[in-house]
Amino acid sequence: MTSAGAARPARTITEKILARAAGLDDVRAGENHPFRPDYMVAYDFPGYTDLMFKQMHDDFGITEVDDPERYLIFIDHMLSKGDGREKEVHDVTRRWGEFYGITVHEGRGIGHQVAAEMGYAPPGNFLIHFDGHISGLGAFGALGWGVRRDLLEAWVSGRIFLDVPASTRFELTGSFAPGVDNRDLIHEIIARVGADGCAHQVMEFTGPGADAMSIGRRQGLCGMAMFTGAVSAIFNPDDLALEYANRVARTGFEPLSSDAGATYAATHAIDLDELRPRVVLPGSARAANTIGVDEAAGTSITKAFIGSCASGRIEDIRAAAEVLRGRRVAPGVQLNVVPTSQSIHRQAEEEGLLDVLREAGADVAISSCDFCFGYARPLQEGENCISTGVLNISGRMGSTAADIYMGSAYTVAASAVAGRIADPREVTS
Repeated sequence: MTSAGAARPARTITEKILARAAGLDDVRAGENHPFRPDYMVAYDFPGYTDLMFKQMHDDFGITEVDDPERYLIFIDHMLSKGDGREKEVHDVTRRWGEFYGITVHEGRGIGHQVAAEMGYAPPGNFLIHFDGHISGLGAFGALGWGVRRDLLEAWVSGRIFLDVPASTRFELTGSFAPGVDNRDLIHEIIARVGADGCAHQVMEFTGPGADAMSIGRRQGLCGMAMFTGAVSAIFNPDDLALEYANRVARTGFEPLSSDAGATYAATHAIDLDELRPRVVLPGSARAANTIGVDEAAGTSITKAFIGSCASGRIEDIRAAAEVLRGRRVAPGVQLNVVPTSQSIHRQAEEEGLLDVLREAGADVAISSCDFCFGYARPLQEGENCISTGVLNISGRMGSTAADIYMGSAYTVAASAVAGRIADPREVTS
């Protein structure tokens, strides 16, 4: 804590958000404090939330919670079969929500996106989730941190002890070339710094290249932070983020930004003009094995997927429509497109984008996480898939004897047309 009369040291946006969450004037990287999240988020999933619900009640004796509005529960997995197992999983969550007076959100899309749409992630807010892709909320100047099963600590006590992370700064200049987007950027970053290059840190994106990026692109970029080992990622809030927050925020908020002279673990400069489309090779546990699309070009595919919490936003659907307009998905290839939320689905429908995709032979599904984790239309033995999903470890989307390549929506759409991994610049330049 800063002593009376002393000048407050320069701090990163992450340190400022966490200081507020700790009720302190100042916190420094490496310190450990109890923090009070603005919201504690989860989606129901067997072996996770059902177990934590039971532990909370049976092991800790919690029969009521303070501030139930701080608990956010989303039903966004296991929605595509309509069988008894799905009903049982979701009924547990609904009963738990009713017991504690907590609203369960379902039918609106993937929670990482819906939380933003519902105004839970304005600049300066601190949110935790057991899933690391909550980091996508950094697009708005909020701090979203995946704490895994330590979420139970916060559910029980309302607070969570964490080490304040250092930050690594990424100075972005230039702009994306045709056929290149935020997925190519994050895979370029992983290729440069490695799968643990930002371990236990927060990635902070700044510079004119960051300022020019749309909110959706920022979300997709921040949402993949874990694959550098980072605990989160964040943009300093600008007029774009503030305009969004002012439209949807549920409560008042205090935007925070990094100070000039703040201390960073490292700084990296990246010129977006120089980026090329990249592909992640199969079996990359941390999405680390990335190469240029030209090095993978020609690999045959049987399935293609555009969606997930990282790459199913309106920009991704527009990119796919740009590639697919007037073209057809290759024979023998199944292209599945899943907008990240129902709101995005409606917008894409209103813009005529989904008609373009359907006319090209794509199947468009309602928003859920089911395709990304192999629950809906799972891959079969021997299949190759090109995907905008968030992970491509063996068995992620079905059979362990299938291969998953990852790329941008541009790359996935171009590959679906070609029937093989293809460079999207050949059809977008």
